[in-house]
Amino acid sequence: MLSLPKITELDVSRKRVLVRMDLDIPENDFTRLEVAKETLDYLKSKSARIIIIGHKGRPEGKIDESLSLKPLQPFFDKWGAKVEENLRFDPGEEKNDPEFAKKLAGLGDIYVNEAFATSHREHASIVGVPRLLPHAAGFRFIKEVGSISKVFENSKKPVVVIISGIKEDKVEMAKKLSETYDKVLVGGKLPEYFGDEGLVSVRSRGEAEKLVIGNLNLDKEDITLHTIERFKEEIGKAGTIALAGVLGKYEDEGHRQGTKEIFEAVANSGAYKVAGGGDTKTALMMFGLADKFDWISVGGGAMLEFLANKALPGIEALLH
Repeated sequence: MLSLPKITELDVSRKRVLVRMDLDIPENDFTRLEVAKETLDYLKSKSARIIIIGHKGRPEGKIDESLSLKPLQPFFDKWGAKVEENLRFDPGEEKNDPEFAKKLAGLGDIYVNEAFATSHREHASIVGVPRLLPHAAGFRFIKEVGSISKVFENSKKPVVVIISGIKEDKVEMAKKLSETYDKVLVGGKLPEYFGDEGLVSVRSRGEAEKLVIGNLNLDKEDITLHTIERFKEEIGKAGTIALAGVLGKYEDEGHRQGTKEIFEAVANSGAYKVAGGGDTKTALMMFGLADKFDWISVGGGAMLEFLANKALPGIEALLH
């Protein structure tokens, strides 16, 4: 397993510690911030001065008060932590501008990455700042890397990845994953983006085929019953499963069947299983299945990138 630098290996006592967090949360949903509690508690116990940095939304390098991080400040008051402004208000963040990284590094003595969900981005606060300061991974970050690594390190075969969603760029991701894992099951809107490949009936796809592209109902809002059955066959054989994305428009009762049945099949499987992404977690909570998973990641996109590349820019920055 990757041996990431730990906070406990650094002298953080009374130091200014920059903590990069995932702050891009739904309005007033502080539950997603709780994942950093262990890290913040540890830093407070060492009398560190905590400075929180992060982003919200896509302001594209301009100040947009509707994306201000000020409403999050009350959550961090119990640690005496100060929340800096939205990093993406400055174009230097997404451009990974060395001068912006230097400016951020000037705010602290030590850098801690507790933003796994953003660590697939080569942004200044993820890869630039760790080059300039002593650094470590947060407690949650280390657990993310360790839990997801089990999908590709000494994993029980076959390994099945279920990838769904509405973003077309996941098509290339699905193809890349199929080069590494035993089966990749494709649902959500993604079958629509596979062109002629996506039109082949799921029933006619051979046993040896690694990429199993689901078929969609006429209204394209859920997978077909035949697809549900085929996916369940593969899930039943799996020794390890990674689940990323909902299979249809699950929030609408009429299009919930695919997501519910596939999520239940995974939850009831004896395989080692991880899941990732906001919608995935919401659906698992809705169906009361979250506690049946070995790990639920804070980041769907980052989890998929990590599974595909066995590395992330944010991880590499901490290792070197």
